[in-house]
Amino acid sequence: MKGPLSGIRVLEFGTLVAAPFAARLFAEFGAEVIKIEQPGQGDPLRKWRKLHQGTSLWWYLQSRNKKSIALDLKSEEGLAIAKALAARADVVIENFRPGMLEKIGLGWDVLSALNRSLTLVRISGYGQTGPYRDRPGFGAIGEAMGGLRYTTGDLESPPARTGISIGDSLASLHAVIGALISLLHVKAGGGKGQIVDVSLFESVFNLMESLIPEFDLMGHVRTRSGGALPGISPSNTYPTRDGGYVVIAGNSDAIFKRLMVAVGRPDLAADEELATNDGRVARNAELDGAIADWTRRHTVAEALAVLESAGVPAGRIYSVADIVNDPHYLAREMIIPAALPGDVSVKMPGIVPKLSAPPARSAGAAPSSAHTPTAFSPNSASPNRTSGSCGSAASSNERRTRHHHSGGLPARRIADRAGHRVDRTQDRSDRPLVRVGVSPDRGGLLRLAKSGPCPRRRGCRVPFHRSTPRGDVRCAYPQPQGRRTRHRGRRR
Repeated sequence: MKGPLSGIRVLEFGTLVAAPFAARLFAEFGAEVIKIEQPGQGDPLRKWRKLHQGTSLWWYLQSRNKKSIALDLKSEEGLAIAKALAARADVVIENFRPGMLEKIGLGWDVLSALNRSLTLVRISGYGQTGPYRDRPGFGAIGEAMGGLRYTTGDLESPPARTGISIGDSLASLHAVIGALISLLHVKAGGGKGQIVDVSLFESVFNLMESLIPEFDLMGHVRTRSGGALPGISPSNTYPTRDGGYVVIAGNSDAIFKRLMVAVGRPDLAADEELATNDGRVARNAELDGAIADWTRRHTVAEALAVLESAGVPAGRIYSVADIVNDPHYLAREMIIPAALPGDVSVKMPGIVPKLSAPPARSAGAAPSSAHTPTAFSPNSASPNRTSGSCGSAASSNERRTRHHHSGGLPARRIADRAGHRVDRTQDRSDRPLVRVGVSPDRGGLLRLAKSGPCPRRRGCRVPFHRSTPRGDVRCAYPQPQGRRTRHRGRRR
């Protein structure tokens, strides 16, 4: 089933979190996402955290619904293929250091000349301009500079961090927002594409609410406040009799009165000084103490039952064990099954947000075969295959330009069809052909050029062909009922 972004092509030059997460969101809603990986090792995320058969479970989530090819962007062929892909893409997403795209020959001047409507999304630690632009930056540094760390944790303890890569993920969300704004501008007749410049620290800073005006006008420096929400009362995390915690948000005027009645303090509900938030903030410690006294006499389940009946927003602190068994998560299809190599079934997060029509794409498989990359050579009867991690034992020729899956097309033909000719005197018959297939569960070949006439037979409209070891030319694009047309003739 086609998703709402069907027909949008995204080219991802990204590793680890920020750019890959942004591209994943495009893929989940139907865009065709082609991920470029470095030959010989691939995205480092493949080896992060818990592994299944040598590949990270995070990778299988982060790369679902994507296609993946390995290109040596320092080689002429690899660069030509990258340009051919960019020429037909709607969005390019990268998270290199500023200046890296220009260094390898894929700067905005080159890409915009190839594709006038292209949107280039650039995610970096500090942005593409400013005195810090050349500094290396990860999400943790963006969280620190953006102000989040200074306000997180207990005042008596060092600044804390969340247990996830929140800085990177916030940058990813801003990147998708910016890309969609640019795409809408182009598709609505605005013409030329543009650069979307996203920094990690600004993405965090954008969520810091009234931090700046409070400091500028009043000299107030917001700092760490534990589980409370500064300036809003009562809203905190409270202990229970069974050793658990409940989060209670009684900070609207009407809800506050219901909360006080529920915890057995109608006197506080009737107190005129506590009728509005500013009065409650002044007596926040008193209110937190009253609520905690009540929660300590009840279990988590008992407290939540009372608060739910009173119409007070409250909830337990969920562990992952709570999440995967929660009926509301299941009803909302936020826990969905997926398949891993070896016929292993695993639960994965569902897709957010929920759209009524057209729906998001179901969670497809991630490309996983970088651990056994192949390169088709015209002098061998079968694809050359290396075992181990992403082709570490491959020859230098095999590493030059390689795809992770089945299918094949000479790299020079791909470049030629996109208008970027490669010096054919350097294309010897013993060099591996570029792999242009997609993941086996998806079928088909990566569409790198517009459909055109068959080079061997007039009337054939199959756009992609593969040279066999005997010199024949095969129509490699899937035919109806799985048939393939074969044309005898001299290999070009």
